[in-house]
Amino acid sequence: MPSVARAVPLFMIVIWLLAALSLTGVYLYQASESRVVRVATTTSLYATGLLDLLSQEFQARYPGFEVRFIAVGSGEALRRAAMGDADLVLVHAPSLEKRYLAEGVLSEGEIIAYNYFVLLGPLEDPADVRGVDVLEALRRIYVAGERGEAVFVSRGDNSGTHVRELILWRLTGLDPSGRPWYIEAGAGMAQTLLIAGERQAYTLSDVGTYLKFRERLPNMGVMVEGGELLMNIYSVYLVRVPGARLEPAQAFMEFLTSEEGQSLIGGYGVEEFGRPLFNPAHGDPDGRLRKAWERLSGL
Repeated sequence: MPSVARAVPLFMIVIWLLAALSLTGVYLYQASESRVVRVATTTSLYATGLLDLLSQEFQARYPGFEVRFIAVGSGEALRRAAMGDADLVLVHAPSLEKRYLAEGVLSEGEIIAYNYFVLLGPLEDPADVRGVDVLEALRRIYVAGERGEAVFVSRGDNSGTHVRELILWRLTGLDPSGRPWYIEAGAGMAQTLLIAGERQAYTLSDVGTYLKFRERLPNMGVMVEGGELLMNIYSVYLVRVPGARLEPAQAFMEFLTSEEGQSLIGGYGVEEFGRPLFNPAHGDPDGRLRKAWERLSGL
């Protein structure tokens, strides 16, 4: 039978081995986490499936990295960046982006893509807005709503789409908040579209998410489209707060702005819809997108 004196060293060896294994596990976990990029992103990019494609291609070419998405509205994405919960943001709210840039939360932004917002509505178009400019369309919806003839569904979530909608209402000089015909969904774009479809209501959507869900909205159609007020510009930014991981964020950002990343963006949706859901920026060679971003950020 072994003595206590001989058993104690064996017990201590076991403890040391377990401690060593634990420390090794912590080191490996920390090493792997340092290669993770946390991306806070607008739901309109995520819901279309584009980001899944981009992350898959990125990780296939750079297997040491991992991309994790936090799909929320642009306002929430920027708030999380300020809290240190994201390393990179993908957003489409120029006025909000400008504020967070001024506060030093974000830096080194690049425009990666653009498309347009569209004003959607029921095919019977009770407010008679089809084909007019977007501000006149909202004025008519307001009047029809007051008559009990129209409903408008807002995202109501401080997303890029919601921010643009509020800017447009402000430019009309009208305030629909609190009116019985104005519904604040407090939801992402996909859910807001489905609510609008159920209520036969008007709503503002990015064209990419609308095309993705169009078959589920048989009684809805595009009423108003085009023009700078409806231009939808997507930008990527590095987060510059304590806790943000620069290396993986920079790697993914460089992929998004690379020729390969831009080609993937420009080709997404063509096979399924006959047109891309997003137009690649290709570095904005003539500065047109940056000038539009500057104008929109000041509204």
